[in-house]
This record gives sequence, structure tokens and C-alpha cells, in this order.
Amino acid sequence: MLDFAIQTARDAGRLLAERFGRKIEISNKSEIDLVTESDLASERLIIDRIKTYYPRHSILAEESGASGPGNHGAQADWRWIIDPLDGTTNYAHGYPCFCVSIGLTQKGRLEVGVVYDPIRDEMFAAERGQGASLNGRRISVSRTMNLSAALLCTGFPYDVRERTEFARHFSNFIMAAQGVRRDGAAALDLAYVAAGRFDGFWEEGLKPWDVAAGSLIIEEAGGGGG
Repeated sequence: MLDFAIQTARDAGRLLAERFGRKIEISNKSEIDLVTESDLASERLIIDRIKTYYPRHSILAEESGASGPGNHGAQADWRWIIDPLDGTTNYAHGYPCFCVSIGLTQKGRLEVGVVYDPIRDEMFAAERGQGASLNGRRISVSRTMNLSAALLCTGFPYDVRERTEFARHFSNFIMAAQGVRRDGAAALDLAYVAAGRFDGFWEEGLKPWDVAAGSLIIEEAGGGGG
């Protein structure tokens, strides 16, 4: 199933890359949370592919929600968790930091995770018990132990009412760490942690499709989280 996830993410990423930088239709899910026609096209491609090859599996997708047979919450036997375009705001503004994220759980436990960056053609992938890779080469998390030497990454809450409290945490980290980055694509941030590019990541209020694939990739790269 890992090979299937890799190929599906690559095909969805190719679709996104082909449309990137063009004039696209943009809608608002909330005041600052966007969805583009590319989100929807990528999600359709992924869901159609899953339904063709794994018709008995359930699906949880960012834009269309839960679907499929046996879709009994987090404990569905096999469930695909999809973010068809993580970093939609970046994408809509022509900023080349976005990805496709696909995770697969069995009875609630992550078994497969892939995060694909189509602009850099970087495929981060993991299968439980088999380690993590970037374009087929083994990766591992950073060995940095001191916060003062760490390059961290984070994301900002969509709800502006939560930003005051977040700003307090952000201020603490930026004073203690060597540096903090905010790139606006949580799944890609997690993949970068797995590859040792970032030393750590924190963000509140994330959804399952934001973290499913990336968290397994970090785990298989020797990292952890809470």
C-alpha cells in the first residue's frame, strides 16, 4: 500500500504543480481559511483512485469529510486520511511551499504515510516498522538536544481569537531557540523534522489530515511527539 500511496501522491502533486501560478478559483471556508479548485481536483483524484483500488476502505479527507464503507470513526479497519493540498494559502498566493499528504490507518493505528512536495519533487514516505525515506534514501531526525541550538517550526491558528495566547508561546520559543520558521504547511514541516532539517515543531488546533502522514514519518525516522 505504500507504493500505491506514493504514486497517488505523486499524481496529485503533478496536478497541483501544473496549475500552480495560474489564475484559479478561490473560496473561503472561514474568514482566512481558503479552498481552491486545485484542492478539490487533487482530492477527487485521490479519492477516485482509492475507491478504484480499495473500495472497502474508508476515507477521511479535508474538503469532503468522511466517506466509504465501514466508516466507524477512528477505529475503521482501513482508513485513508488525506490532505490534498496542505498549504492552500501559500498556493493561492504563488508561494511555492505546499504538499500532498496521505496517511493510512488500520484500526486507528497509522501504517503508511507519504508527504509529497511537487515543486521540489521530494517524496517523504514511511511504513510502520520499515523506517522513513526521502526519495528512497533513509532519513532520521536531528540529534540536536539543546533548545538554544535548535531550529524550530510552527504554524499560526486560523482563529484570530487564539492568536494572543499563541503569540505568548511563540515569544518564549523565539527567545530560547536558535531560530523559528513558519512556512504554512504543517505536513511538510513534519516531514522536514523527520529529515533533520528542523529540530522540532509545535502547533495547536491541527486536524487529523494535517498530521497523520507526517507523524508516522517522524516516528519511523526515530522521533516522537506529544
